[in-house]
Amino acid sequence: MGYVIAALGLVAGLAWNDAVKAFIETVFPAGSNTLQAKFLYAALVTLIVVLVTVYLVRLFKKEEE
Repeated sequence: MGYVIAALGLVAGLAWNDAVKAFIETVFPAGSNTLQAKFLYAALVTLIVVLVTVYLVRLFKKEEE
Protein backbone atom coordinates (compact mmCIF):
# COMPACT_ATOMS: atom_id res chain seq x y z
CA MET A 1 0.00 0.00 0.00
CA GLY A 2 2.90 2.36 0.74
CA TYR A 3 4.19 2.05 -2.83
CA VAL A 4 0.79 2.98 -4.26
CA ILE A 5 0.60 6.06 -2.05
CA ALA A 6 4.16 7.03 -3.02
CA ALA A 7 3.31 6.64 -6.71
CA LEU A 8 0.22 8.81 -6.35
CA GLY A 9 2.29 11.39 -4.49
CA LEU A 10 4.78 11.41 -7.36
CA VAL A 11 2.00 12.00 -9.89
CA ALA A 12 0.59 14.84 -7.78
CA GLY A 13 4.08 16.30 -7.40
CA LEU A 14 4.62 16.28 -11.15
CA ALA A 15 1.28 18.01 -11.69
CA TRP A 16 2.21 20.70 -9.17
CA ASN A 17 5.62 20.99 -10.82
CA ASP A 18 3.96 21.93 -14.12
CA ALA A 19 1.58 24.34 -12.38
CA VAL A 20 4.37 26.14 -10.53
CA LYS A 21 6.50 26.30 -13.69
CA ALA A 22 3.59 27.90 -15.56
CA PHE A 23 3.15 30.40 -12.73
CA ILE A 24 6.84 31.32 -12.80
CA GLU A 25 6.74 31.69 -16.59
CA THR A 26 3.87 34.13 -16.09
CA VAL A 27 5.76 36.12 -13.46
CA PHE A 28 9.05 35.93 -15.38
CA PRO A 29 8.18 36.18 -19.12
CA ALA A 30 9.97 33.91 -21.62
CA GLY A 31 12.65 36.50 -22.28
CA SER A 32 13.62 36.56 -18.63
CA ASN A 33 13.36 32.82 -17.92
CA THR A 34 16.80 32.85 -16.41
CA LEU A 35 18.86 30.85 -14.00
CA GLN A 36 17.65 33.18 -11.24
CA ALA A 37 14.03 32.21 -11.90
CA LYS A 38 14.94 28.52 -11.78
CA PHE A 39 16.77 28.95 -8.47
CA LEU A 40 13.79 30.86 -7.09
CA TYR A 41 11.55 27.96 -8.13
CA ALA A 42 13.89 25.40 -6.54
CA ALA A 43 14.12 27.40 -3.31
CA LEU A 44 10.35 27.80 -3.14
CA VAL A 45 9.72 24.09 -3.66
CA THR A 46 12.40 23.17 -1.11
CA LEU A 47 10.89 25.50 1.48
CA ILE A 48 7.43 24.05 0.98
CA VAL A 49 8.71 20.47 1.23
CA VAL A 50 10.63 21.23 4.43
CA LEU A 51 7.62 22.90 6.03
CA VAL A 52 5.29 20.03 5.13
CA THR A 53 7.83 17.47 6.37
CA VAL A 54 8.26 19.24 9.72
CA TYR A 55 4.49 19.47 10.12
CA LEU A 56 4.00 15.76 9.36
CA VAL A 57 6.78 14.68 11.74
CA ARG A 58 5.24 16.71 14.56
CA LEU A 59 1.78 15.37 13.75
CA PHE A 60 2.92 11.74 13.86
CA LYS A 61 4.87 12.30 17.09
CA LYS A 62 1.69 13.59 18.76
CA GLU A 63 -0.28 10.55 17.58
CA GLU A 64 2.31 8.15 19.02
CA GLU A 65 2.08 9.67 22.49
